[in-house]
Amino acid sequence: MDLNVVEGDITRQDVDAVVNAANRRMRGGGGVDGAIHAAGGPAVLEDCRARFPDGLATGQAGWTTAGRMPARWVIHVVGPNYSAGERDRGLLVSCYSNALRVADELGAATVAFPLVSAGIYGWPRADAIQVAVDTLRSTPTEVREARLVAFGARAYDEIAAVLQG
Repeated sequence: MDLNVVEGDITRQDVDAVVNAANRRMRGGGGVDGAIHAAGGPAVLEDCRARFPDGLATGQAGWTTAGRMPARWVIHVVGPNYSAGERDRGLLVSCYSNALRVADELGAATVAFPLVSAGIYGWPRADAIQVAVDTLRSTPTEVREARLVAFGARAYDEIAAVLQG
């Protein structure tokens, strides 16, 4: 699998699937979750309600339509909330490995990922980047390209340094 980093807006990525850093309720929220729901439109929320009436557990993944976004699917993952005391690194690893599993079930060849839990959930960014890179590199998958989408130049530089190192 080709693993790379781009700086930009995850909602504008021309890929088969974008990964959403969702909350357990699966009803939209802030950060990446809010941006994906806004860009995808009401179809994303409608599909979340239909497919996940009870939400999703931390570390798990599921998919919905991408609505109005260029992608075909959204793969929703629920990352651990570090700020609220959820500090089991295995749950963060599961977000990436489960997203790849769902991508394989869908037949998605290209997938764009945010840094799960590194925003409002407060996971230390250096470790969030390491988890993302290590898990995406080590998880068996049929995905041909995984793209880490950096929000801002600083995040891009930090991810690029780990990818090169």
